[in-house]
Amino acid sequence: MIGANAVTAMLDNGLEVVVIPDRRAPVVTHMIWYKVGAADEPPGRSGIAHFLEHLMFKGTTNHPGNEFSTKVAEIGGQENAFTSADYTAYFQRVAKEHLGLMMAFEADRMENLILTEEVVAPERQVVLEERAQRVDNDPGARLGETMDAMLYVNHPYGTPVIGWEDEIKALSAKSAIEYYDRYYTPNNAVLVVAGDVEPDAVIALAKETYGKVARRAEPPQRIRPAEPVLYGARIVRLADEQVRQPSIREAWLVPSYANAEPGEAEAIDLLADILGSGATSRMYRKLVVEDKLATSAGGWYQSSGIDQTRFMVYGVPHDGVTLEDLRDGMRAVIADIAENGVTTEELDRAKRKVLASAIYSQDSQSSLARIFGTSLTTGNTVADVQQWPERIQQVTAEQVQAAAKKYLTGDDSVTAYLTGKPAKDGNKS
Repeated sequence: MIGANAVTAMLDNGLEVVVIPDRRAPVVTHMIWYKVGAADEPPGRSGIAHFLEHLMFKGTTNHPGNEFSTKVAEIGGQENAFTSADYTAYFQRVAKEHLGLMMAFEADRMENLILTEEVVAPERQVVLEERAQRVDNDPGARLGETMDAMLYVNHPYGTPVIGWEDEIKALSAKSAIEYYDRYYTPNNAVLVVAGDVEPDAVIALAKETYGKVARRAEPPQRIRPAEPVLYGARIVRLADEQVRQPSIREAWLVPSYANAEPGEAEAIDLLADILGSGATSRMYRKLVVEDKLATSAGGWYQSSGIDQTRFMVYGVPHDGVTLEDLRDGMRAVIADIAENGVTTEELDRAKRKVLASAIYSQDSQSSLARIFGTSLTTGNTVADVQQWPERIQQVTAEQVQAAAKKYLTGDDSVTAYLTGKPAKDGNKS
């Protein structure tokens, strides 16, 4: 069981609290998760979730400027934040005696953020430069954005978390505060504390700090537009002189743990491991070792998400192999599983591997806190997390085969080709 000793509580203002005792070292990981991400942004304001993440470090009425960050550094702690399509989180890792201080600072930041255009304008430029570095100057990242937009034609998962450039430029202090006031309220947040603590003491500290923050909004239900059924293959090609090694990716929409039928997400998880995880996977053995079609090949499943998520396979062709030939080889491996299933040995190995990974993750306070935070902000419960190993053990070979046949054999995928300068062969873009 994952986090078997986790203790939960609900404060009067709606803040959910999860405490995971871990007494191996006198430190604590303190995380506050907001149930809002890039997929919750209003139309025309892409990037506001990530932008606000940056702005949350700009000071409050009680702690102006970078006083919070300065204090974390003074006590030898670590801090950071991150934004996804479904959540935004802030965390500190400090000696356990400083937990109350971190809670006080973070609770203050939940309700007293101050933003002016003088503060916002430079940070907007920082985000634009971040986008330029991570996306605009990286052909693979640009292709990934286009691929997502083609996979999610009606759902906001198709919008990049960092935002579209023109819309980032239009973000303002006013739009950031409006977003903050609507979503950064205790009844839309989850506090996760992992470390050398007593649950009752943590809950008492939470009541003394976060418990004083008033509910100032009732965030709307997170109901997003569904993806329509589309017919015909969708293909995108990008050629760029920066590319030295061509590659191919193919993606399908699949259910997440939040919206899958019982046992289905677990089967997809194991399918991803059998099909594309490491040197023992079907794709690596067939395409790299046996047929010499690729120098690398694999696949993965993005399991967390409120709505439908992605299953992706990828490959880098061997010299003299076209991307089309490699695509055919990748599809043949998938078709074999869909038609003939997986072996008992493959399934048992995959179960051991994914369960071992879960066990090892509990060696890290921050990893364990992230597992619970991610799950609780994407439609799952503490019990779902704790019982996941048992559900993985119950998956059958027939379920894995059924998942491959149901989700990976249709004509509704998006295929992306990345090449260097246009050539005359089958890799031409």
